[in-house]
Amino acid sequence: MKNLVTGLRTEEYEKNFAELHPPFTPGAAITEANRCLYCYDSPCMKACPTHIDISTFIKKISTKNLLGSARTIFESNWVPLTCAKACPVAVLCEGACVFNDKGEKPIEIGRLQRFAIDNYFSQNMLPLFHKASPNGKSVGIIGSGPAGLACGAELSLLGFDVTIYESNKIPGGLNTWGIAPYKLRREDSLKEVELVKSFGVKIETGVLVGTTVTIDDLLKKHSALFLGVGLGESPQLSVQGEELEGVIGALEFIEKVKSEKWHEVPVGKRVAVIGAGNTSIDAATEAKRLGAEEVYIIYRRSDVEMSAYRFEYDLAKKDGIVFYFLTSPKQVVGNSFVEGLECLKMKLEEPDSRGRRKPVSIPGSEFIIPVDMVIKAIGQDTKSAFLNSIPGLTLDNEGCVIVNTESYQTNNPKIFAGGDCINGGKEVVNAAYDGKRAAHGINKFLFPMSEGEN
Repeated sequence: MKNLVTGLRTEEYEKNFAELHPPFTPGAAITEANRCLYCYDSPCMKACPTHIDISTFIKKISTKNLLGSARTIFESNWVPLTCAKACPVAVLCEGACVFNDKGEKPIEIGRLQRFAIDNYFSQNMLPLFHKASPNGKSVGIIGSGPAGLACGAELSLLGFDVTIYESNKIPGGLNTWGIAPYKLRREDSLKEVELVKSFGVKIETGVLVGTTVTIDDLLKKHSALFLGVGLGESPQLSVQGEELEGVIGALEFIEKVKSEKWHEVPVGKRVAVIGAGNTSIDAATEAKRLGAEEVYIIYRRSDVEMSAYRFEYDLAKKDGIVFYFLTSPKQVVGNSFVEGLECLKMKLEEPDSRGRRKPVSIPGSEFIIPVDMVIKAIGQDTKSAFLNSIPGLTLDNEGCVIVNTESYQTNNPKIFAGGDCINGGKEVVNAAYDGKRAAHGINKFLFPMSEGEN
């Protein structure tokens, strides 16, 4: 991969990374909205982790009440543009649509949600919500990803003085940096950041909690803290040659592609991606669209066990990604630079008590795939070192923060948490729900006699 860069022209980049699902025109949106049956039991709403009143927002689109539609969406989800574009709707709201049972195409809920929210942002974010009077309490939020933004927005409307501390120079967390650009543009995430800031939430960037400022400092400054720190880096493959130039973590690679210097992102001619989750699909597809001639996904189990959604798998196949199932990396081959990936063929043992089939290597089955780049997409480590440094916090065996499932309060009563740092890595929409619920947990903690939830 020595001295290799993408070489794409701007117009090629725009074409290769064009949105998978273009926006509705007004006429098409109304036509689609009018297909909705407005089911009395709203299975789509039940399937949405944030429980957006989907039938209502769609009905408002059909009557051209677009700001009302946006308000209905925001009442449940503070990062709805990200969710409209990046949510796995096929297995959530759209997957629950009754039209599936009829053998018909489900309502395109994601695109309708995007239509309403795009319109809202085009209206210069007209105020839709009343902000409560200041209540004299302040909350510090660590992390400006979906959980932190949702928590901050909700708390601000409840009258809290809110400051979000973000280690990156540009806020938004995973939404800004970790989602493939053909799904979500960086500017889409930043629109949601600006919305939260419009409520009076302050965001301090370039602040590394634990270095720039300590947890003790923040506990003294604020009435409560919320941890929305997400997960950490890709874990080590623990194979020989992992240190060679040309080996990179999937999220680091995606972040580079989403930066303003995408044209400087090195990509190999032949790329191996280790792992078969949704992030590995993103990384593999991006490498292909940046100009890689061949991209391989290496996974030690079969396609039945892979965690990537089927529609993601289909996208990768459409882009020409080659899958090596029942294959595990043994070592990265090369001197200073990656020259190949030595792999072993695997077989699956009989299911254990949990139904999992353990992969075991087949002796003598080694073979080498000639590649000049290896992308690690085998999940993310938790930020256990940082989390363990926080007084009173308790982690589970996976390194995730243990919280009360109703209030999101940790064992340290002044600290709450949500998002990937408590669940090990789910969808953006789950993090948005956690942040919103945690805000009400904080409100109840600081104002025990408060009546209901706004």
